[in-house]
Amino acid sequence: MKTTKNRWLIALSAIAIHLSIGGAYAYSVYTYPVSNQMGWSATEVTIAFTIMMALAGSSAALFGKFVERNGPRKSAIVAAVLFGIGQAGSGVAIAIGSLPLFLLTYGVASGLGLGIGYISPVSTLVKWFPDRRGLATGMAVLGFGAGSLITAPVAANLMVAIGISNTFYLLGSSYFILMILGASYIAPPQEGWMPASMKKDIASGKKIIKKDLQQLSAKEAVRTRRFWMLWTMMLINTTAGIMMISVASPMAQEVVGLSAAAAATLVGIMGIFNGGGRLGWAAASDYLGRSNVFIIFFSIQVVAFLTLPFITSIILFQIMILLVVSCYGGGFSNLPAFVGDLFGTKQLGAIHGYLLTTWSLGGVFGPMIVSQIRERTDSYIPVFYVFTALILLGFIVSILMKLDIKRSEKELQAKQNQHAIS
Repeated sequence: MKTTKNRWLIALSAIAIHLSIGGAYAYSVYTYPVSNQMGWSATEVTIAFTIMMALAGSSAALFGKFVERNGPRKSAIVAAVLFGIGQAGSGVAIAIGSLPLFLLTYGVASGLGLGIGYISPVSTLVKWFPDRRGLATGMAVLGFGAGSLITAPVAANLMVAIGISNTFYLLGSSYFILMILGASYIAPPQEGWMPASMKKDIASGKKIIKKDLQQLSAKEAVRTRRFWMLWTMMLINTTAGIMMISVASPMAQEVVGLSAAAAATLVGIMGIFNGGGRLGWAAASDYLGRSNVFIIFFSIQVVAFLTLPFITSIILFQIMILLVVSCYGGGFSNLPAFVGDLFGTKQLGAIHGYLLTTWSLGGVFGPMIVSQIRERTDSYIPVFYVFTALILLGFIVSILMKLDIKRSEKELQAKQNQHAIS
């Protein structure tokens, strides 16, 4: 089969899929309208989002092998059907006044579609961009972050104009069409494919191919030390980021006296840093190296969490929060490229899926830790010290990861030299 597809259109297809499923993150705009219209409590309505987020990470792990076995197109189509039904079906649940159906559609169906749709294009993108893995996955994951920024104002206006049920019907249909369009073009390249510019650079000696450390199956990868080191780094980075996102507004108001309006603005800016961090840090990792970027993440966050209890400047306090959030976004965009570097592209989607269990766990641990500490101490200050300890652990693990990679690279080079002599 000749490679005739344009890799930038492949990237655009991945962005279309991630942009659609990212709309699920705008859930907060539905909470009060649905609660007020249906008479359900805000807690009952929020359960749907909790179910969806729990399933997003776990379904990515459960269906990782399905994605590898069936390819990105079929997987993305399955994701489109599940997510589209989940979103449009929520409109049916509102129309007939059924909370269980709402939990089943927005929670279960959307959650499954979200998890499968998240990992479907990633391994394909890594294969199409062997020269810029970080940038490629960063673009897709940026689309995921941007999805909520676009959906939130659109959904809010639509609910006023055409009602809640019709909003879900319209958005669900739109997500389905956009995901199907993305799925229709996306496909993996031929084995060993490289862009012409990369071939030219290699031939002229300007570029040396840095081989992946290993080519492992998902089953083999989870038995390695490096997998669990990366898992630990992601769990800590994700827990810290989600914690900050979950309480940024009340925390800033309480600690440095930010007004409610300014805190709301901060939350909006956080969305930009979350999305921008995904692209910026991922692109930077192509030059700095993935392990170095994670060391930078933890270094920034150690400084942030150590200084936050003593900061009195409102602007500086907000800058520290935004830096933490950018590291959170950057962790997700660096992860697929890092998986490729460490374990190869043989079963990248499945390995990526296993590592995304940290997404579900971080979503539980982050808010739970901060709420428990705030409740018991009546202050957010101890939260900073607890997370400083966690981030320091992440920093140590990231250093150990870098040393482990260096050792493996030396061993690999020694084997290659020995093979060349013999």
